[in-house]
Amino acid sequence: MYRNSTCGELRLADANREVTLAGWVSHIRKMGGMTFIDLRDRYGITQLSFNQEVDTSLCDQANKLGREWVIQVTGRVQERSSKNPNLSTGEIEIIASALKVLNASKTPPFTIETETDGGDELRMKYRYLDLRRNVVRRNLELRHRMAFETRRYLDEQGFLEVETPVLIGSTPEGARDFIVPSRMNQGEFYALPQSPQLFKQLLMVSGFDRYFQIVKCFRDEDLRADRQPEFTQIDCEMSFVEQEDVLSLFEGLTKHLFKTIKEIDIPDFPRISYADAMRLYGSDKPDTRFGMTFTEIKDLTTGHNFGVFDTAEYVGAICAEGCASYTRKQLDGLTDFVKRPQVGAKGLIYLRYHEDGTLKSSVDKFFSEQDLKKWADRCNAKPGDLILVMAGETEKTQKQLSELRLEMGSRLGLRDRNNYRCLWVVDFPLLEKDEELNRFFAKHHPFTSPKPEDIALLDSDPAAVRANAYDIVINGVEIGGGSIRIHDSGLQKKMFSVLGFTEEKAQEQFGFLMNAFQYGAPPHGGIAFGLDRFVSIFAGLDSIRDCIAFPKNNAGRDMMIDAPSRVEQEQLDELGILLKPEKKN
Repeated sequence: MYRNSTCGELRLADANREVTLAGWVSHIRKMGGMTFIDLRDRYGITQLSFNQEVDTSLCDQANKLGREWVIQVTGRVQERSSKNPNLSTGEIEIIASALKVLNASKTPPFTIETETDGGDELRMKYRYLDLRRNVVRRNLELRHRMAFETRRYLDEQGFLEVETPVLIGSTPEGARDFIVPSRMNQGEFYALPQSPQLFKQLLMVSGFDRYFQIVKCFRDEDLRADRQPEFTQIDCEMSFVEQEDVLSLFEGLTKHLFKTIKEIDIPDFPRISYADAMRLYGSDKPDTRFGMTFTEIKDLTTGHNFGVFDTAEYVGAICAEGCASYTRKQLDGLTDFVKRPQVGAKGLIYLRYHEDGTLKSSVDKFFSEQDLKKWADRCNAKPGDLILVMAGETEKTQKQLSELRLEMGSRLGLRDRNNYRCLWVVDFPLLEKDEELNRFFAKHHPFTSPKPEDIALLDSDPAAVRANAYDIVINGVEIGGGSIRIHDSGLQKKMFSVLGFTEEKAQEQFGFLMNAFQYGAPPHGGIAFGLDRFVSIFAGLDSIRDCIAFPKNNAGRDMMIDAPSRVEQEQLDELGILLKPEKKN
């Protein structure tokens, strides 16, 4: 054996034990006739001690080592005279008696430390080195524990883990597919699954009444901090359930993970409708760690000859407690923030409610102090508070005001990563209309069931139909979502018709599912959690990349293996693929 102990397990109780360790050289310190080496493996760091006076040859050998060399060392565990409270092994060291180099190493391109000097692109190129850093390794250990506890919880609830195909047919509805050419069926293509949606519904028809899978999914879409072209879902489906059954069971899973992983007891999740979420927060994934909810003041602002308000469809305000003392520079900074292209507002109105009770706004020319007092009263503001107002088209302005609310929450320190607020958002719209194409698209997917009481509206007012759908949100991040599915063939045909599918097109794309429904489909519903996002919330990360072993960058490239890349012409010929000639400048 190369080792009989790890670099993270030895303690004072092991004093005088003869041990053999193996790992990577993390640091070398030479002090007079002594050489100290920090040896690192996945489990921790142990200090090795070499004494020139005791064994000159062995000490000289240690002095020739370099960072990240792989070595094996044998020695005796001894109490350290200078202890390191920052290490779990900081009370002991190994008095080395034998040293063997297992492999030399080039000097790494960045320091293998928590606070590294490597930029994102460099660390992604050498990801195998980046994974040696404790901070990254801990994220993957956390991911493992969360996946393990998820499997344990779902197994105890009677779920079966079933693998579904990776090579499937393309479904143009939704995000773009990654497509895979077929050599044996030239001119035809597989697609990589955006989710196992259709197969898990078929499993319900098959009688597998509780299914789950921790599964890779693929979407060819523009990337953000919380998106990757390939990602992992905790994918679940249940038969003979209504919405409340699904919410109860998977709220239980979330509480289980918080308890077993974070040792936190989470209270029951509040419910908020999509309509209320948009009205109060301007977002379908509201961050409820702090208040600052929206107040509509359109009726208080019209008719004062201020064109911005008079022509606006919506005028909304948020109240920032204790911020009346904001300087003009700080207010200009907020205005610049909302004018950023990512937010897209044209400007920002403010009202200071001073401690002495006076009111001062950026629109004093148009509104009296009595008028402004009505704003303050409507917003439940008190002396010392600052009211921020935005106006325009309703949906667009609510989203802009939402961004401002989150920015204020961050500036005021109200978005503590260790303060967890979970909730369910329910009653989403079933459909959304593309005005340019003059047709409806499914807000979630075409198999989401409408609320039973809204089914009749599919003929008269499709935009008003609410879905039997739900999202779980933690600290303003959508962690998962799902719905009760349509299990009736007639209603599914109706849904396809509203979405503009001809019978032929619906049969071509989804005929196998509709045919299956004719053989006794049970009522069913499900949910999918984004495992990457879930882990990033638990780890306190801004991006999901550092909880994925080998992620892609923001351009969808794997910098380490340089993918995607060109392939040989012979491979393209076998697949029957002819590339367009490159355009000449």
